[in-house]
Amino acid sequence: MAIRFLLDTNILSEPTKRYPNDRVMQQLAENSGQFAIASISYHEVMVGYLRLSESQKRREIETYMQQSVDGVLEILPYDDTAARWHAIERTRLMQAGKTPPYVDGQIAAIAATNNLILVTRNTDDFQYFQDLQIANWFE
Repeated sequence: MAIRFLLDTNILSEPTKRYPNDRVMQQLAENSGQFAIASISYHEVMVGYLRLSESQKRREIETYMQQSVDGVLEILPYDDTAARWHAIERTRLMQAGKTPPYVDGQIAAIAATNNLILVTRNTDDFQYFQDLQIANWFE
C-alpha cells in the first residue's frame, strides 16, 4: 500500500498511553501500512522515553518503539526539499505575525513535500500552513 499519512508525534505516541483513544487506535488499524513518521517525531518520542528513569513505563515505550516503529514504519527525513518549503512558509507566516514553532514547521514540511496528510491532534498548530492537508483522528 502507498503511504498516505504522516503521523504527528501525538499520534505516534498514542498507543503508549495507559488508555489510548479508541478512534485513534481504530484509524491506526484501518490504515495500517499507509502511514509514515517524520524523523523529527521519531526524535521526540526517543528523547521522551530516554529521559525517563528506569521504570515499567520506559520499558513499555522502548518495546513499542522496537516492535512497532523501528524497521516497521518508514521514517521520512527533513531534507533539502522540506527545508526549502519550511523556509518559504516560515517567512510567509512570520511576515503575517503568525510565527509557528520550528519543529511543527519541520513536520509540516515533511508532510507537504511528500504529499501526505498530516494526522495530528493539534490541528491549530498547523492551520496556517499553505498546501498542507490535515486530519484529526481524535474527532
